[in-house]
Amino acid sequence: MAPVGKTYPSFEYEVCKEKIREYATAVGETEPVYHDAEAARSAGFRNVVAPPMFAVVYSAGAMGPAILDPEVGIDLMRMLHGSQEFVWSEPVCAGDTITTAAEFKDLYEKSGRNFYVFESVSKNQDGAEVVRATWTNVVQGG
Repeated sequence: MAPVGKTYPSFEYEVCKEKIREYATAVGETEPVYHDAEAARSAGFRNVVAPPMFAVVYSAGAMGPAILDPEVGIDLMRMLHGSQEFVWSEPVCAGDTITTAAEFKDLYEKSGRNFYVFESVSKNQDGAEVVRATWTNVVQGG
């Protein structure tokens, strides 16, 4: 089993306007700042702004290897998504390059279930943190 504290290679994601628009449409976000660059600039953003939960899109490339790490040993057939917690900072806009790093933060047992806790930190091209996330996966003991 991977030791708590194990870190994973960073993943870089170039945010494009069309991906933001597609995501916003898919989740029912109709605010113009998610679709129109002029509306976003008028609202004080650099470009079309990503909805907050777009964080899942640019974090996936870092989180996938962590969750699938054979050393961590998550039994995917028994895994249940437990929770996600996000703390947002700098808005993510079209044209940004987001780099996300992941770490295996904790493993504990409660009521016959194992709780695997990961943290990801995403920063933009200027080094400003855009979101810090805690991802918890629950696995029923066997």
